[in-house]
Amino acid sequence: MSVKFKAVSRRNPQDLTAPQKFYAQAIADGEVDLDTLARMISDQNTVTEADCYAVLISLEKNIIDELAQGRIVKLGRLGSFQVGISSEGSLTADAVSISAIIKSRINFRPGKRMQSFLKDVSFKKQA
Repeated sequence: MSVKFKAVSRRNPQDLTAPQKFYAQAIADGEVDLDTLARMISDQNTVTEADCYAVLISLEKNIIDELAQGRIVKLGRLGSFQVGISSEGSLTADAVSISAIIKSRINFRPGKRMQSFLKDVSFKKQA
């Protein structure tokens, strides 16, 4: 197995007059949805596809609920999820307010096994 990539040109955001450079960008080769994951898990276990799907949907809901409470959600060997934010800088701590928040995101930190996948993955340039 190998992850496909392509060359994409990008501008330097700090120097818009600089010539564009090319960078490698991973290419998604399809997608897998919850239905497919439920079927795959069901085929590997004694649990029905419907049961797997129900568990995955409940997992998603509970991850969202716990993130909304400001918690880190640890999924054992899989990894953990946490809310992250970006904000504008302020001169004092008192000047930092909700209006300074520019963007929010969900950070995922993979577990050791998933992280080690990146050490072993091979890449293939798409023509």
